[in-house]
Amino acid sequence: MNAAVDMGDRQRWHGEYRRDEPLARHCTWRCGGTADHYFAPAERMELSRFLASAAVDPLFWLGFGSNVLVRDGGLRGTVIATAGLTAFAWQDAHLLYAEAGVSCARLARLAAAHDRAGLEFLAGIPGTLGGALSMNAGAHGGAIWNFVAAAELIDRQGQVRSWRRADFQADYRRVMAPQAGGYVGALLALPDSAGGHGSARIRQVLAQRNATQPTGRATCGSVFKNPAGGYAGRLIEQCGLKGHRIGGASVSRVHANFIVNEGSACAADIEQLIVHVGATVRTATGIELEPEVLIVGAPAVTGQ
Repeated sequence: MNAAVDMGDRQRWHGEYRRDEPLARHCTWRCGGTADHYFAPAERMELSRFLASAAVDPLFWLGFGSNVLVRDGGLRGTVIATAGLTAFAWQDAHLLYAEAGVSCARLARLAAAHDRAGLEFLAGIPGTLGGALSMNAGAHGGAIWNFVAAAELIDRQGQVRSWRRADFQADYRRVMAPQAGGYVGALLALPDSAGGHGSARIRQVLAQRNATQPTGRATCGSVFKNPAGGYAGRLIEQCGLKGHRIGGASVSRVHANFIVNEGSACAADIEQLIVHVGATVRTATGIELEPEVLIVGAPAVTGQ
């Protein structure tokens, strides 16, 4: 079950298997350490076979690598990258099934093309369905779990089970699943579009994103959750932190709830800046900002 994978074993897989894989290649902040083992399955049956026969614990599930900071010491065990699981199908006029690697932007376009409403907000989220499900991604008043009819999880033994929406507890940027494992797909229930304006709404979402966020830069998306009744970006800006820099990381001058890798940042720079921003806002306002980004892995080993 947990035997280490032999280098020769990579020939067994149609997907990508590598050891000591630099995760900066797979995360939108473009920094972080390596994964002991990295596997990107070509399809779900291969993922089941890998989990049952070759994966090394612990496991970490990765989509496009947005909303995650991998520390410079990297990740032990195996990173399972699901971006290659991209199958989708309409089961009827209102039910769209999609695998975990389908991008949020593609889901928005698929719904609009079939004159279905509700997913336009996904157009501006640079992640996959699997990542969106794990954190209840949302924007512009929408959230992905508002549209989930059922979701599929794969367990450590490679078995897939479908669960009803009622089996999950979904809140603001937080989801409790009925079992451990990774998301491999979901069934989305979508209402009719009012007047067929989905594509126009997508254009509005993208235009607003381009005008208010540092698009085209190395970021993870929003760093902090919005506190009740307020906005994290507004609080950070009020504290005078736009442009504040630690090492190669800076608080965006476009939107204060984004941290930008200016090109030379290590993960430690970004993490120190996250801590500094949170402490500054807490001291100035008494409000505790909760990170939205997931920080994982080990710090870099120094002093050797």
